[in-house]
Amino acid sequence: MEYGDRLKNCTKAHFIGVGGISMSGLACTLHSKGVTVTGSDAKHSDTLDTLESAGVEVFVGHHADNVPEDADLVVYTAAVKRDNPEFVRAEALGLHILDRAALIGLMMDGYSRPICVSGTHGKTTTTSMISQILLTSGKNPTLNIGGVLPSINSNYLVGGDEYFVVESCEYFDGFLNFKPHIGVVLNIETDHLDYFKDLAHIEGSFGSFVGNIRESGALVVNEETSSCANITNRARCRVVGYGGPNSLFRAADVAYSSEGMASFDLLIDGKFADRISLRLRGAHNVSNALAAIAACWVERIPLEQIKSGLESFTGSKRRYEYKGTLHGVTIIDDYAHHPTEIKATLAGARNSRYGKLVCVFQPHTYTRTKKLLAELGTSFGDADVVVLVDIYSAREKDTGEIHSRDLAGQISANGRETHYMPSFEAAETFLRQKCVHGDLLITMGAGDVHKLAEHLLSTKLST
Repeated sequence: MEYGDRLKNCTKAHFIGVGGISMSGLACTLHSKGVTVTGSDAKHSDTLDTLESAGVEVFVGHHADNVPEDADLVVYTAAVKRDNPEFVRAEALGLHILDRAALIGLMMDGYSRPICVSGTHGKTTTTSMISQILLTSGKNPTLNIGGVLPSINSNYLVGGDEYFVVESCEYFDGFLNFKPHIGVVLNIETDHLDYFKDLAHIEGSFGSFVGNIRESGALVVNEETSSCANITNRARCRVVGYGGPNSLFRAADVAYSSEGMASFDLLIDGKFADRISLRLRGAHNVSNALAAIAACWVERIPLEQIKSGLESFTGSKRRYEYKGTLHGVTIIDDYAHHPTEIKATLAGARNSRYGKLVCVFQPHTYTRTKKLLAELGTSFGDADVVVLVDIYSAREKDTGEIHSRDLAGQISANGRETHYMPSFEAAETFLRQKCVHGDLLITMGAGDVHKLAEHLLSTKLST
């Protein structure tokens, strides 16, 4: 396969922040095409070990001399600042520097039918659903997902030159580098307010994304929400709606098993098409499934293959991922970190048969926590007990303006039993005392709170 003209002659590339879920996949994809790839990350991780085993040279820590003087390309993530020593070195050497999204855009030029999944929530799950359907139907896709797809035990796959399935994030307008054949818009809500000014700014960005969809392709859009409906006039391609009362694709007679797994009647143009049984919980995953069905139906994949792919999909890692059961306490880990995601995950959990629902939440970034504090405070209504640990800073610095204790006060004021714990160790001690046989414990957040779940499973909860 040939990439776009600007990548054809690339023989050596360096990635700043190569340990990220998307960056690592891109690094391995270029490496598989014969490009010599090096990369660095701030700290050691299992991802770096995986990259090394694949033949990528990695460095722990950011240092100027990590950058090869003869690199044809230097790729960086949005979290990398311009004063990063490797970025500074690359500029001084006059090297070709691209951010992650720009690289994906260049790579996308080499595929005939790229599929981009956008939205405030549900991107990883829907991208994974589409990927699983394409794999099941023998389409040999190339994949770049923001989570690990269990069927391939990876977040990326190098396939043929037709399908390139990409999780497409709006942060810093990164997805505006993409020109997909199929563009999916799942939902549009207020988020990433360290970049976007307000919802109108976000809607404008999604509108531009829609305008970039190839005329020969299609926009797959959630017509259930007004924000999505507001952007369809920007499309130069076919528009295929789902979720709304008059949409081409709808779900009816939604039901949940005793384990909370969702099933529904699929209606296409108002007519019954088939009964779909998911191995996922929650009404939000019914909506995600409709998006995946619509995208693959547009690609003329037979409905029986779409159904087979969906019903074999068990979820992406860190998306309501079963971690284990200890003394009758079921432990789940979930990536939810936005109010809508939190509500959806907890509502899905409520459809299951458990005792207490205990949620350990790690807020993600100071900016998000501060600007969405009130909304976050009302998001835990389906939890019996909420345990808060400190905010995960990610790319930000603590200015002292917001703390997890502030969020604890908001949640408590909305009638939930809430406890702030200053460390994972303190949280573990509390959970050992609080959780009993039959309870459901969910560790939740986009940071490293999953480590708490894993450590609990290596110890003993009291009975």
